[in-house]
Formats: sequence, C-alpha cells, structure tokens
Amino acid sequence: MTPRIAIVILNWNGRRHLENFLPTVIRHSHPHASIIVADNASSDDSVQWLQAHHPEVRVIQLDKNYGFAKGYNEALKLVEAEFYLLLNSDVEVTPGWLEPLLEGMDSNPSLGACQPKMHLWADKASFEYAGAAGGWLDSLGYPFARGRVFDYCELDHGQYDDAIKVFWASGAALLVRAELYRRLGGLDEFFFAHQEEIDFCWRLQLAGFEVMVFPKSLVYHVGGGTLPKGNEWKVFLNFRNNLIMLAKNLPWYEVAWKLPFRFALDAVSAWRSLFHGQGIYFKAILEAHIGVIGWILIRRKQSVFPVSRKGKVHGWYHGSVIWQHFIKGKKQFSEIVG
Repeated sequence: MTPRIAIVILNWNGRRHLENFLPTVIRHSHPHASIIVADNASSDDSVQWLQAHHPEVRVIQLDKNYGFAKGYNEALKLVEAEFYLLLNSDVEVTPGWLEPLLEGMDSNPSLGACQPKMHLWADKASFEYAGAAGGWLDSLGYPFARGRVFDYCELDHGQYDDAIKVFWASGAALLVRAELYRRLGGLDEFFFAHQEEIDFCWRLQLAGFEVMVFPKSLVYHVGGGTLPKGNEWKVFLNFRNNLIMLAKNLPWYEVAWKLPFRFALDAVSAWRSLFHGQGIYFKAILEAHIGVIGWILIRRKQSVFPVSRKGKVHGWYHGSVIWQHFIKGKKQFSEIVG
C-alpha cells in the first residue's frame, strides 16, 4: 500500500544529526508516514550507522553528492507517496507535528505545499532563520519570514500563530503534493542548494496553487549544518540563485529593470563588506554576478521555468524590506508588513 506521506531526509555526512534527531522523527511520525534517508554519497559512516541502528528506515544511496536540489530530485524518482515531506537531518520534530499539515492539505485541494512553524533548536523560544512562521518575498526579491527579517529572529509570543497563505515554505520541512512536485519539474537542479524551495513555491503559485504555514505544527531546526554562515560557496549560491530566481519567475518587463537594480544593490553590499575587512563576501558576490550573466547567456536551458504564469501569489510585500530594515530600523515582521 502506498503511504500517504514519505518523509525523505537528505543526508550528507550527517551521522551526528541522524543520531540526535532521527529517533524523534520515527517516534512522532507514525502511522501517517514512511521514513526514508537519501544519502548524498556521504564519506562518513552515516549509512552503516543507519543499517545497524535503524533497519526499519529505508536508505536510498545516491552515487555522488548531487547537492540539495538534484539530490532530492534523484531520490524522489524512487519514492511513491501521495505527499513528499522534505526534512533536513538537523530538525527535531514534536508530538502531533504531522496532523495539522495533513489536515490542511486534505481540507484544501488548491494547497500545493506547506510548512510547520520553525523554532531555533539552540534557543527554543526563538523563531528560526530558515522558515520561522512562513516565508515572504519583497518586490526586489529579498526573502524574509514571519518572525525573521534578515538576521534578526524574534521570540515567539504567539504573534504568528494563525495559519495563513505565504509566499514560500522552508525546504527544511516542506510538505508538498507528490504529483505537483513531479508536474512542475521538482527543485531547480541548477541552484544546487539555497533558495530552490522559494523558486519552487513561486512556480507552484504561478501554476494556480497555494502555499501555507500551519503553526500548530512545531519543529526545532539547528540550521547551517552543511554550509555554515559566512562560507564563500554559501554566499555565492544565495546571491546567484536569488537573481536567477527573479529572472525566471518575474515578467520580462519587471526583470528588465529589477535585475540591473539588484546588481547595483548587491554591489553596494559587496563594497561595504570589503571595507569592513570581509573580502570573502566581496569575492563571492562578484562571482555570483558573473554566474548570473553566464546563466543568462549560456545556461538557461539547465533551469526549470514556470509551467504557467496565471496564478496569484501571496506573501508578496510590495515595498522594500531593505529600506524598512536597514534604513528605517524596523526589525520585526509585524512592523514592516503590519
């Protein structure tokens, strides 16, 4: 019998995270889900540890490290379920976490993807960077979330406990209809990692489906486990992928002015970093811009584009979160969006 939910954990050298967090996933996910670990050719003993300690967990061994996007796409070709739940290996789930997500999907056929509320594992009263209480996007393509604006994460006082439509759901704990995942081409493999879930949720909305957050479901996320903050490759991917995402999903007449404007804003950020002794950021942003130009001129065919542009998007902030946060000093989501 095909399971309703396949929880698929993509792993790369994450034996420590699996040992710490997989038991909570197993404990709190039955009877709704099967649990699968897709291993991105780890060089540690992750697979051996799984086989010895959790033989009930299916292991898919990929032949090399495909990154987050292609790693999931390759693994999910081998998984049959009504829903896929993409879950990071460094996530601690809580009792009853699946029920609100599943009930939300069952009650709304237009709902394509959703996420739980996410707290920081090291400070469980605080929202977590990667998803908080649901992701938004501003008019220039900068992502932020209910409970997290750039690097500022709010304490959770119940201020975002309503289940609402959002722009994007975190790839750290993303529930998606399997049929839609396949129909829309899955995650964009050119991205490798970072912001591929935002791109997917954008394409999902353009195809006429919705994205939501269900805060009655709660998980705790360590974050930054594979690529730590400040890593040159991570900075490069974030800047490059964000600009490519705009070029793919915005109408051409918006791309025509927003992309050059974003290049200019990124350049300001790069020079500011250089003057503060952070040459790694300057180099990574420069390389990201070169990568975007290369993608436009040569490598566009390697990306997944929207199958439709008729759907309405939610969680779109028509102003500039850069202006609100860095110029006007607003830190909280509610101060910016209202």
